[in-house]
Amino acid sequence: MPAVTVDDLLVLPRVPEPGAAAVPRQVTSVTTAPSGFEGEGFPVRRAFAGVDLRALDPFIHMDQMGEVEYAPGEPKGTPWHPHRGFETVTYLLDGTFRHQDSHGGGGLISDGDTQWMTAGSGLLHIEAPPEELVVSGGLFHGFQLWVNLPARQKMSPPRYQDIRAGQVSLLSSPDGGVLLRVIAGDVGGHSGPGITHTPIALVHATLAPGAQLRLPWRADFNALVYTLAGAGTVGEEKRPVKLGNLAVFGAGDVITVTADPTQDSRNAAGMDVLILGGQPIREPVAAYGPFVMNNKAELIQAFEDYQAGRLGVIPSGPRRVDVGDADHPGHDVL
Repeated sequence: MPAVTVDDLLVLPRVPEPGAAAVPRQVTSVTTAPSGFEGEGFPVRRAFAGVDLRALDPFIHMDQMGEVEYAPGEPKGTPWHPHRGFETVTYLLDGTFRHQDSHGGGGLISDGDTQWMTAGSGLLHIEAPPEELVVSGGLFHGFQLWVNLPARQKMSPPRYQDIRAGQVSLLSSPDGGVLLRVIAGDVGGHSGPGITHTPIALVHATLAPGAQLRLPWRADFNALVYTLAGAGTVGEEKRPVKLGNLAVFGAGDVITVTADPTQDSRNAAGMDVLILGGQPIREPVAAYGPFVMNNKAELIQAFEDYQAGRLGVIPSGPRRVDVGDADHPGHDVL
């Protein structure tokens, strides 16, 4: 799990120690992501499965993609499909992935890079491994997060951000036991490069065996911690977590994560977690397949616009896939 790292964490800026008046956030739930398949058949863990959308707001959906070691000819992606009403954030830890969309966005990402696509009013896009990776096979591991847009911004112009690994803000815990990669938002006074419509923070943290992170967190944000690798505990009450577990935190100012002193041989370097949270939008959510809107009428309009070709044209030719092929769960209006 290389992403981006440094040899000496003590040379990095440090997140501040929480103040004496800071309130630790208690863990309200720990769930386990079920496994499934996405797109053309690559394995995923559905990180938010079984969690009430109101606890996730402003997030809608998150998949951990892999970790999988592909044999030659096995790497898979997704066919062309539409989106409207939200943003997708694809962060790659291992491997290579290519993005292309009908609005002109696109590029190739590898270890530690991020593709941030604002679907907004709508577009078509495709994500796939490059041909050379299909031929050679290799390790693939990353995640994709869906960030909701408020009603006033759902029809904003599409936008694409290509965030290189070297652009993320690197921080350490006060004792140098934790490396934090800030992809978006402000953490301890340090901002990540991702430009967000909805106020959020997104961090990939690596904790050395036995290390503890007490991270100051905005009180008006919700707080989620997903374990990508290794094992440890969350909260000051030390709820155990391991690969595939999502912890939801309650109100407060401080998120606590602690790595077990002994990790298995596969995760000898420590415990990896995604820490994310944002300002809840608190609007009705109507989501089905590739569209995230506010009500059923807007969903119907999105389908009609897609069928009429108003979400864009595939650059390489006329071939299109049906929206039913987009393998994402829908949600009822809240």
